[in-house]
Amino acid sequence: MKKYYYEKECQSAELREQSLLARLPAFITYAKQECQHYSETLKHIDADKITSRQLLAQLPVTRKADLMKIQSNNAPLGGLNAKAANIGRIFQSPGPIYDPENTSDDWWRMGQAFYAAGFTAGDVVQNCLSYHLTPGGFILDSGARACGCVVIPAGPGQTEQQLDVIEHLKPQGYSGTPSFLKILLDKAHAEKRDISSISKALVTGEALPKGLRAEFDAAGIQVLQAYASADVGLIGFESHPDEGLIIAEDLLVEILRPGTLEPVNEGEIGEVVVTSFNVDYPLIRFATGDLSALQPGSSPCGRTNMRIKGWLGRADQTTKIKGMFVHAEQVEQVRQAHPHIIKMRLSVTQTNYNDQMHLQAELNSKGFTQADIASEVARISDSLKKITKLSGVVELVAIGTLADDGKVIDDLRPIG
Repeated sequence: MKKYYYEKECQSAELREQSLLARLPAFITYAKQECQHYSETLKHIDADKITSRQLLAQLPVTRKADLMKIQSNNAPLGGLNAKAANIGRIFQSPGPIYDPENTSDDWWRMGQAFYAAGFTAGDVVQNCLSYHLTPGGFILDSGARACGCVVIPAGPGQTEQQLDVIEHLKPQGYSGTPSFLKILLDKAHAEKRDISSISKALVTGEALPKGLRAEFDAAGIQVLQAYASADVGLIGFESHPDEGLIIAEDLLVEILRPGTLEPVNEGEIGEVVVTSFNVDYPLIRFATGDLSALQPGSSPCGRTNMRIKGWLGRADQTTKIKGMFVHAEQVEQVRQAHPHIIKMRLSVTQTNYNDQMHLQAELNSKGFTQADIASEVARISDSLKKITKLSGVVELVAIGTLADDGKVIDDLRPIG
């Protein structure tokens, strides 16, 4: 059995850096020719001169937070897709943001992450990330199959049926969010169901707290993380617990000070910015909105690429809840749907490693009866679920209760 998914995972860091930088001029030229977005944003850039990180840093960033506006002005993909792109699917992520997929094998490059997590040919994997509209299920599905695994396309929810499938088919692996794996474990324990066949898991979409990893270890499940996005695909992955995320091959990753284009010092927290050499969907200095930091040293597994410390928060008010992005603009859409609401704030907390949403709304309740107030809560709850695709608790509060600090989403979950 080969040690690495790609042999180049163990090449010298210097050779990798030289190889990636050497690809920049031709790739930027290609993106300017093929993508309307880059023909406009990079029109004054001489691509042949972009041969170093310092020169790359002079190019403008494209922010994930701006994709909704970019795409609404140039539907459906904002002109970031190549004219000759071979697109087989288009997904809708919360926002909405639209993301393409070329359905060729391992287009998202997730095979590296599954292989590093110990998945091998013949393993049966219960994939519990959503296949509905969002690309998450397909991203993990393609990576598992790239390693020769057999995938059960389970999606999230329906825990009783999921436990039935595990008992009948005895998968060796799980993929999905860590919180849903916790739900399955707790339900299996409560109902004395046998899910001991699962010995490995690749989780994504949420932070993995140390306490929850310890619970998985106690249950005999080795859990490793992958960091991916609907735009880029795989960005980083673990090969050992708590040793940082190894950057995926064929990406140039920068860590920039939020709100600036300046790189941070090693170990300092900044925004993850990615250049992905994807000919169908070129991304040049794509600012993910995620915060992380470079991790010094090299991985004990022998892979030589740079490492980051994992997800350390968001550079903007966008947050990820149960693996789904929620944007401040969506909270504003809820407010606009209810003319008696003055201001809103969405707080995100965690109970037993499960994400919880709590929406507080300042209500101008003059002339309202108790029945009117109860109906308004129900209507706001419906709007919140319709717009974000997630359920939350709604609380009406008096005008002036919420702080006037510009914050629309308050993420109160612990990191790590």
